[in-house]
Amino acid sequence: MSEPSGDPRVYFAAERTLLAWLRTGITLMAFGFVVARFGLFLSLLRRQGVETHGTGLSPYLGAALILLGAASIAGGTIEFRRFSRGIRPADLPEAKSPLLPLALAWVLVALGIVLATNLFL
Repeated sequence: MSEPSGDPRVYFAAERTLLAWLRTGITLMAFGFVVARFGLFLSLLRRQGVETHGTGLSPYLGAALILLGAASIAGGTIEFRRFSRGIRPADLPEAKSPLLPLALAWVLVALGIVLATNLFL
């Protein structure tokens, strides 16, 4: 009996899941940046004499959302790599290297950490 031919759709599904984690992380980081900058906007209004209500938590909440986005990208990347190692070689597409999506993910994690720390400088 011959072994059934491979199905590269297994790998492609894992790659689409990684890209979904990337989109989720980027969205969280963008929202965190907006939240942090909204606090800057409120402080500028206070300096102009406009009464605003707020406790000044926006930079902290923004940084937390950015770090959460970076963590979701890192978690999705680690899970993708772990899953990819368990795929049968027959199910891998020909000449397919996961280098580009993995590199993109780790660059986004690093940029998220830099952005979160930059909010306090």
